[in-house]
Amino acid sequence: MNITPVIQNIEKAIVGKTDEIKLILAAMLAGGHVLLEDVPGTGKTVLAKALAKSFDCSFSRIQFTPDLLPSELTGINFYSPKTGEFTFRKGGLFANIVLGDEINRATPRTQSGLLESMDERQVSVDGTTHVLPAPYFVIATQNPVETQGTFPLPEAQLDRFMLQLNLGYPTAEESAKILAQQITPLQLLELQPVCAIDDLQKMQAEVKNTHIHEVIFTYIVALAEATRAHDAVLLGVSTRGMLALARLAQAYAAISGAEFVTPQDIKHLVPCVFAHRMILKGGVGRRAATALNILEDITSSVPAPVETFKASGANYKANSPTV
Repeated sequence: MNITPVIQNIEKAIVGKTDEIKLILAAMLAGGHVLLEDVPGTGKTVLAKALAKSFDCSFSRIQFTPDLLPSELTGINFYSPKTGEFTFRKGGLFANIVLGDEINRATPRTQSGLLESMDERQVSVDGTTHVLPAPYFVIATQNPVETQGTFPLPEAQLDRFMLQLNLGYPTAEESAKILAQQITPLQLLELQPVCAIDDLQKMQAEVKNTHIHEVIFTYIVALAEATRAHDAVLLGVSTRGMLALARLAQAYAAISGAEFVTPQDIKHLVPCVFAHRMILKGGVGRRAATALNILEDITSSVPAPVETFKASGANYKANSPTV
């Protein structure tokens, strides 16, 4: 799988976020969705736009606001006096890549319009089901700092996102490159597609062939059960979370050029897949800060499988009967 041209194309607009780009692409190839949560001005929207421009797919950007209606997402049946019939007018969700900007500014009623589309790749309007374009990928952004006029995403909706990423501030060197880049005509406007929709679908099918040994499944289950048994966790990772981790690991390994998933892949991906799915004791406001610490303790305490490599591939042997 050659995803390098796409990564290089996105990096023309985004500096110093190679691993984050790989994670987003892995989620896309795995059939999942991504939530970018960070303070304003860290490049969330630019990254989403650069991703969309790199693929020759239909793209829709939806600016979520408190007055946004669910019908603007899903579509609406409107009456035509000339024909005397109702015609379905598609909403913003009808695109291959959908950018939901500042998703937490919309009301819960509008946010719920995303649930069916993200889970089943379809929307229902007036009792009629409309299938969304394939492939279908949602990348949403939200600001965790500014809380006035926002509506926190419910846990059921957070669980629909395969992973959540925090971009963070760039380094001083990266900031200097960004200033030099942005002071001239924007690179984002000059980006051209480097991957056709057919190639994207082929890569999505290809990642499913990435091998995952049974002991890796057991390792994922052990990590998830450890979140449920932790003293500081009120609600641990669901079955959907475990499946998301396995699928993301397949795609991430494929993008990295590997033929199989390793325990190191799982450890690397656990924070961005599990953290937003955990409800901690002591209030939701503490969740983002402490979930990562809890997951660090869990990955340190749960024994990982030992790898032994052979010419024909990789076989795994558990170093503990609990794994």
